[in-house]
Amino acid sequence: MKVFFKILLTALAVVVLASILPGVYVTGYGSAVLVAIVIALLNMFVRPLLVFFTLPATIVTLGLFLFVINAIIILLADSLVDGFAVNGFLAAFFFSILLSVFRSFLFSLLKEKTN
Repeated sequence: MKVFFKILLTALAVVVLASILPGVYVTGYGSAVLVAIVIALLNMFVRPLLVFFTLPATIVTLGLFLFVINAIIILLADSLVDGFAVNGFLAAFFFSILLSVFRSFLFSLLKEKTN
């Protein structure tokens, strides 16, 4: 059930960011949910491979290259989902950073409080 809420919260973040950022477009809520699912799958399967193969660049840049990997994931999601468009690398870069911030904030709302 928590995964379902995370997908919906990510879709909400995608819709909000698409309305704020120039160069990022989403056609509707269905496309936003599909984008959230595709990003989750890409983060699960493709991101570890990208991190592994770019490990020297990540080490040299002290981890800053991970932002580039996040932007590549967004560009891959753009090519896979029809109702989602990102105009260029820079828009994907800013979208990925803001999406990470929004997701961190929204996912913190889902955490259960322990005594």
